Amino acid sequence: MKQYEAKKIKNIVLCGHGGCGKTSVAESMIFLSGAAERLGKVNDGNTVMDFDPEEVKRKVSVMSAVAPIEWKGYKINLIDTPGLFDFVGGVCEGMRAADTALIVVSGKDGVGVGTDKAFKMAEKSGMSKVFFVNGLCDESARFYRVFETLKAHYGPSVCPVVVPYIENGQANCYVNILEYKAYRYENGKITQTAMPNMGDRLEGLRTAIYEAVAETDEEMFEKYFSGEEFTPEEVIVGVSRGVKEGTITPVFCGDAQNTYGIEHLLNGINWLVPSADERVEIAVDTDGEPVELKANENAATAAIVFKTVADPFVGKLSYFKVVSGKVTPDSPLVNMRTGATEKISKVLIPKGKKQEDAKYITAGDIGAVAKLSATNTGDTLCAPTRKVTLEGISYPVPTYKMTVAPKTKGEEDKVAQALAKISEEDPTVVTQVDKETKEMILAGLGEQHLDVVVSKLKNKFNLDVVLSTPKVAYRETIRKSVKVQGKHKKQSGGHGQFGDVWIEFEPADCEDLEFAERVVGGAVPKGFFPAVEKGLRESIKKGPLAGYPVVGVKATLYDGSYHPVDSSEMSFKMAAAVAYKNGMPQASPVLLEPVESVSVMVPDANMGDIMGEVNKRRGRVLGMNPGEDGMQTVEAEVPAAEMSDFSVYLRQVTQGKGSYKTAFARYEPVPESIAAKIIESRKGENK
Repeated sequence: MKQYEAKKIKNIVLCGHGGCGKTSVAESMIFLSGAAERLGKVNDGNTVMDFDPEEVKRKVSVMSAVAPIEWKGYKINLIDTPGLFDFVGGVCEGMRAADTALIVVSGKDGVGVGTDKAFKMAEKSGMSKVFFVNGLCDESARFYRVFETLKAHYGPSVCPVVVPYIENGQANCYVNILEYKAYRYENGKITQTAMPNMGDRLEGLRTAIYEAVAETDEEMFEKYFSGEEFTPEEVIVGVSRGVKEGTITPVFCGDAQNTYGIEHLLNGINWLVPSADERVEIAVDTDGEPVELKANENAATAAIVFKTVADPFVGKLSYFKVVSGKVTPDSPLVNMRTGATEKISKVLIPKGKKQEDAKYITAGDIGAVAKLSATNTGDTLCAPTRKVTLEGISYPVPTYKMTVAPKTKGEEDKVAQALAKISEEDPTVVTQVDKETKEMILAGLGEQHLDVVVSKLKNKFNLDVVLSTPKVAYRETIRKSVKVQGKHKKQSGGHGQFGDVWIEFEPADCEDLEFAERVVGGAVPKGFFPAVEKGLRESIKKGPLAGYPVVGVKATLYDGSYHPVDSSEMSFKMAAAVAYKNGMPQASPVLLEPVESVSVMVPDANMGDIMGEVNKRRGRVLGMNPGEDGMQTVEAEVPAAEMSDFSVYLRQVTQGKGSYKTAFARYEPVPESIAAKIIESRKGENK
């Protein structure tokens, strides 16, 4: 592929609700541009974009993919992203690398939650937006109903550019309002045809686009309202200005399965959306000062790594977008996160699962480089002569957690290493070892997400694992004061062992154990105090009820006795353990559970569902705060033991609109009926 200047490069991210046909749209664009010899089909598993074995097997995208095409003098970098919410990390990556969001909408199902999320993400990133209503060859598709829904959701900025003419339920004719020409599709070929008689509808759509153009420029405004006609060139220029300013969101349509309408979409991308040279990024220099970066190939190099792939043949592959300068082989670049210098061996142009060697990757373009061991997704690579840090990638926090364990004992380290590699590819996969339970916790964005991780462990690393609900880190404490004696006496050949202590145990506001002494008259020599404390601290690791660590206890050594020959530190340590064992059951012990502060963002309509669910899960609602766009935030406290599947429930009841975050609040007593079951279960584990 030849090199293009930034003004001839378009970076497009395809996004939208799951099942709307994003990958099919990308495949049609790739096929029509001549970048592929055949039109890839998702159901056939032969697409350029869905090449991962998991994607082929599941027939859905689970990761972002990049493929460049050439169309009438422009290079268009297509970034296909998943539509399922479990794999939204891929959308975050695509948004970071692109300048325009192509939001695909199902002509049958219309605007979905994924449509709304994609639109809001693009707006937050300051990107231009384009809608493509797909699947119009389906007889149940309703373009004009979808178009009206888009206008209702996103306001007057939604502007028709290509619309279908429906004959006998078939959408084989499309009208391009920019050109004011009609095109017919027959036997896979497109030909210009006479403008169909669409009555007042076409004039209404034409008026809508003319009014949108008039709003973009004062001169255009005066011309329109003086009654003069716009030329097609003026319409294109006006719409392009509006798209770049964010005041116009053009709507295209067609059917990707048959490539209908895709030529108009490609032409529209060339005409309307911003090129890479029109994007300005704000970086931060080493003094923390903002720096403006433009796509100037002669400037110092700065690039953002937006995706990482563990390629079985090439090794670790880092995808990057060059914000300024050039990335060339053998050019040293500084990783601003680590401070290390990375040497670029050779640069590649990613084309789905394949790569093509390149002499360099210029400003505004997307490339890849292999074997950057210390570089991760979100890192900035820049020239040593101008050190700046670009904005990284913001991923959603994984809230669905499960314990992961190998089926074969002894493979724990292998599983940990494999998960680390998977996390490099997908930062929304997070693993950690729970210090309390010693379990390896795997966190992701949902059930399907973790199912894919398990499948990758099996197919890529030949590791079988089992997922289970994580154990809860319970605690134990006491509710009343007791005074007990602990005596350790043992006689053997030679010196014996003797230690005698009286200890008062009482509730206290502390994280574990507060030790004190008020011994008078030397009943216990001071030299043995540390041994008594050590014996108690070792003992509180296991409580009297279910063997969980004990917290909130004050132990005061107030009396005892010793033997001048047989007493030792070990004797008093053992005596303290005896006192603990005798005293704790008498001190009204109670089981404690961790309680989490939960902040749930939900639509107004689901407030009652969430509040009811919080109560079912033994939680309590603390309050509600109004959010944006018809959302509400429910503040609550819920026992951690009840939160394991809350993310699944929330997604089901809100159709994916809801989100939540948690933080540890405190420990509280477990209700007696539940505590009895936990204690009984714990006894079974310890047998």
